[in-house]
Amino acid sequence: MSLISSIVAIAALAIIVILAYRAVARSNHHTTNGTLTAAGVTIDQLCETVIPEGTPSQMLEYKAMRISFNPEMHIPNYVVWELTRDEANGDMPRSDDFRPDPDVKGCAQLSDYRGSGYQRGHMMPAADAKFDSEAMSESFLLTNMCPQVGALNHGAWKSLEEKCRNWADIDSAIIIVTGPILTDRITDYIGESQVAVPQRFFKVVLSPFSDPPRAIGFIMPNGKVPGGMQAAAVSVDEVEAATGYDFFSALPDDIENEIESQCKFHYWSTLKRE
Repeated sequence: MSLISSIVAIAALAIIVILAYRAVARSNHHTTNGTLTAAGVTIDQLCETVIPEGTPSQMLEYKAMRISFNPEMHIPNYVVWELTRDEANGDMPRSDDFRPDPDVKGCAQLSDYRGSGYQRGHMMPAADAKFDSEAMSESFLLTNMCPQVGALNHGAWKSLEEKCRNWADIDSAIIIVTGPILTDRITDYIGESQVAVPQRFFKVVLSPFSDPPRAIGFIMPNGKVPGGMQAAAVSVDEVEAATGYDFFSALPDDIENEIESQCKFHYWSTLKRE
């Protein structure tokens, strides 16, 4: 083999090793043979959310998030993602390239929001996608948006998003599921597409690698949140009762029952990175 061929072969091997390392760091950073050491289930299993039978849903897989999209309401049923410490501390600039997803039937259009009085409220926030340019761009797809009142979007909702990044930094990774509460009666629609305007939103957060694992939920009205984030804190059980969804069902029953019945906001709010 010539010197040039040897150099090319070594360089190719180095690239393969680097890519493999990055893949492991991204997908298995807390796993042993793909299994969570804390609960004996995979991240993908923990991200599975069971919604009521008959709910219109198209599952969309993006780089950093999974979306159950409701083509009749033109908004997501829910959005779920894992947020790691490294991702929460990314430095990718915000792209602001709001646009519909042309591959998704029933996706809202930019014109639907124009002049509606509602903002394009991210379900997975752009700041959670600062680790990658593709993930950042996809966070601005309208499949990831719901009509939100500005007082919520820039108020308690934003504060909770910031708090979630802090929790990911403290615990190394968390799983977040969020979306509109579609069991409420929809009384307002916007645009030619008739995009549904939710009356309330939910968010549930699971910290599967803490010892012991813990979870918390939040329910916020589509407007100013009296009392802010703390007043909106509830148990995951309460979010399940409001939405009809089943979160984190892959957990062993005893762990699931324990963590989903708790609402320890003061404990979560005072966490610090060791």
